[in-house]
Amino acid sequence: MRASIDLGSNTIRLLIAREDPAGTPPWQVVHYHHHIARLGEGVRASGELGEAGMARALAALDDLVARCHRFGVADDAIYATATAAVRQAVNGRDFCRRVKEQTGIAIRVLSGEEEAALALRGSRSVLEPEVADEMVLFDIGGASTEFIRVVDGAMVDVISLPLGVIRLVEEGLHSDPPSDVDWAALRQLVDRELDAVTRHWKDGVVPRHLVGTAGTVTTLAATELGMARYDAEVINHHWMTRPAFDQLRRRLCAMTHAQRQAEPSIEPGRADLIVAGAAIVDAIFARWNHPTLRCVDAGLMEGVLAEAIAG
Repeated sequence: MRASIDLGSNTIRLLIAREDPAGTPPWQVVHYHHHIARLGEGVRASGELGEAGMARALAALDDLVARCHRFGVADDAIYATATAAVRQAVNGRDFCRRVKEQTGIAIRVLSGEEEAALALRGSRSVLEPEVADEMVLFDIGGASTEFIRVVDGAMVDVISLPLGVIRLVEEGLHSDPPSDVDWAALRQLVDRELDAVTRHWKDGVVPRHLVGTAGTVTTLAATELGMARYDAEVINHHWMTRPAFDQLRRRLCAMTHAQRQAEPSIEPGRADLIVAGAAIVDAIFARWNHPTLRCVDAGLMEGVLAEAIAG
């Protein structure tokens, strides 16, 4: 039995799985749980992880490690990774030491490139080859967004941007419901960051398929589908058309925070973040003109698990 813990800037997730060498992917999910801890709250402005966010994250990790032990996962089979908030914060390493002292679990702090490569590995575990071999994969997090280009089955390049939903909420979302001024500010922030992706793709090649992973994309998909009970398998096979996204975006932006929070598919703590995430997806659709977005639940956490199983 193995476990993967993804210590994200917004959400801390746990996947416990049993190896299944004959399966695709080569594991069977035994247990899944997550907490929204907003560890990355305020990092952009202060450069540090705040005490409140660290306290929430430590409490979440205490619970997730206890769940691992209840399912018989040994400490050396718990693979915990941290992403943008921890790697960007000046006290990120100190926080990792606190985690080790309190839970006994060592945190591996990923670079943006490592994060992207693992998200690609996890997403590919559930994608058809014709999609996985020709795609732009993006992974929207609380403090960063990664873009990975795959052409003819090979990863061409990776870029990690300091573009996360927590940052966008803190810098650009000041009204409820979001005003036209706030939406324009969010889009301007995103477009400015996406210029770096365009410059990074020196050959100008845009792969055929657009694929998104992580909480923004899966929440948008679940909301479009009217899911009262989340089903990762359905999400992993969902194609969202651009008109469907546009309709959903307009509906979410017309709602107040309380109305969005009342949606059964939007979990507590994500009602403001989903507007910021929608701004990122809207800008991506506009930038590269893909007609559809393939949504996948699998990503970084599954990539870490696949890496551990492969040895």
